[in-house]
Amino acid sequence: MLSAMSSFSTTVGDVVLVVVVGYLIGSVPIANLVARRRGVSDLRDVGDRNPGFWNARETLGVSAAVPVFVGDVAKGVAAAAVGLAIADGGVWGIPVVATGAAMAGHAFPVFARFRGGRSVLTFVGGAAVFAPLAVSLSVGVLLVVFTVTSSFAIAARFGMVALPFVQLVVDGPHRTAATGALMTFIGLRFAQAALGVTRGQG
Repeated sequence: MLSAMSSFSTTVGDVVLVVVVGYLIGSVPIANLVARRRGVSDLRDVGDRNPGFWNARETLGVSAAVPVFVGDVAKGVAAAAVGLAIADGGVWGIPVVATGAAMAGHAFPVFARFRGGRSVLTFVGGAAVFAPLAVSLSVGVLLVVFTVTSSFAIAARFGMVALPFVQLVVDGPHRTAATGALMTFIGLRFAQAALGVTRGQG
């Protein structure tokens, strides 16, 4: 009984820790830090007003977008890696929770007035840690589509859509459901952005 209570307490403590650490990692405003070095004070005021890779690419060019891409992916990798280290072979969901916290931090960053991006690349970085085989196979799908279409935007969409189907095969339904919950968060962020544009809020 005491052992079970101790284990539960440890798990709760681990979850709280990865939520806090993951959120703070996700809150680092990579895109705006890069933008300021390029003479743009805030990506949230230009282009599609999303402080992320695509807006950086369209507004600042490819050379500026690359560090945004790497930085946003790295946030997910770092958060999930912290979760993996804390779980230490225990509860598999802890790295997923850490990734979700980083995505929340990216979307609502405490260091940038809670106005952030859509968390796609942060999700990809985290998934690469907690579902490496599924992500690798999905990247393979992306590369095949890119070879055929020469469009990274189209290829990226195919890769994202393929991920849960691939993961269902290689990781089973429970882990796929957890990934689906994170992807639902991304969908809600896109819907929120679309409603903002519809209402004239950018």
